[in-house]
Amino acid sequence: MARDHDHGHDHGHGHGHDHGHGHDHAPAPVAPPPAPAHHDHDHGHDHAHLRTPGNERRLVAMLVLVVGYIFVELFGGLWSGSLALLADAGHMLSDAAALAIALVALRLARRPPTARRTYGYHRAEVLAAVVNGGALIAVALGILWEAWGRLAAPAPVEGPLMMGVAAGGLVVNLLGLAVLAGGRHQDMNLRGAWLHVLSDALGSVGALVAGALVWWKGWTWADPVASAAIALLVLRASFALLNEAVHVLMEGAPAHIDVDAVRAAMLGTPGVRAVHDLHVWTITSGMVAMSGHVVMDGTVAGESLLATLAAGLRARFRIGHTTIQIEPVDFVEEGFHP
Repeated sequence: MARDHDHGHDHGHGHGHDHGHGHDHAPAPVAPPPAPAHHDHDHGHDHAHLRTPGNERRLVAMLVLVVGYIFVELFGGLWSGSLALLADAGHMLSDAAALAIALVALRLARRPPTARRTYGYHRAEVLAAVVNGGALIAVALGILWEAWGRLAAPAPVEGPLMMGVAAGGLVVNLLGLAVLAGGRHQDMNLRGAWLHVLSDALGSVGALVAGALVWWKGWTWADPVASAAIALLVLRASFALLNEAVHVLMEGAPAHIDVDAVRAAMLGTPGVRAVHDLHVWTITSGMVAMSGHVVMDGTVAGESLLATLAAGLRARFRIGHTTIQIEPVDFVEEGFHP
């Protein structure tokens, strides 16, 4: 008798995808129970490199750099009267929080799965990215508000001191970008931290340019204008990060995988008559999962068909975690099918 495939992965098949399969899963009278439906669990994940000690060392090193320079920018901003430096100090404080969150998430992700959390704590990375994105938006809006007030009532600014502190902040941020660069393309959490540091580096550049204009031309308005420009760049980066993280939490298909192409590849496999209930989603960065039902035409043995499908999906689409239910033509399964 076929099994209702609860694989213990706690994904519930509620992935929010509009699959439009047009399959009628209404109960129908069945003859004697058909042959068992086969399931495949191919766990060849290619994501071990994402939780390496190297990523953790990068985050720790950057956290030390950022915390050390926050106080320099804070006192420099108060002393020089520069909003851009104070904004940059606040931004660096959010950097420190983001790096600390990323570090905690990285350590949580190494915890083994449990009976309650069958995927472990891999989603901690995505939740950290949401927190980082939200913090960036809050910082950017605060800077814009203060910049508007400064434009209405310009305040005196010590240009040379502002430039010196901003130059030091730029050096710290460039070092941080170099430290974090190695893991940012594979790890959403690390990429969120990298974006924090990048936007802070842009803030240091803006403060440096504004300081030069204040010193050279006496244009005090350059300070709030630079701050507002930095804030807009921060908003753009943070919305992009939030969009990616929310897409993962909504169980959306990965951007680099065409679900229709996956379906077509499966349908093109000898022995496959139909494919339905196909889902592809991201568990965490570099960890893609797929589940689906395959109706076989009876020309290929179920075990052989299962092995061919799993190998093809792994080779062509780099999907290492596949859960495939093989069904005979007359098989009807009751229950919810999104």
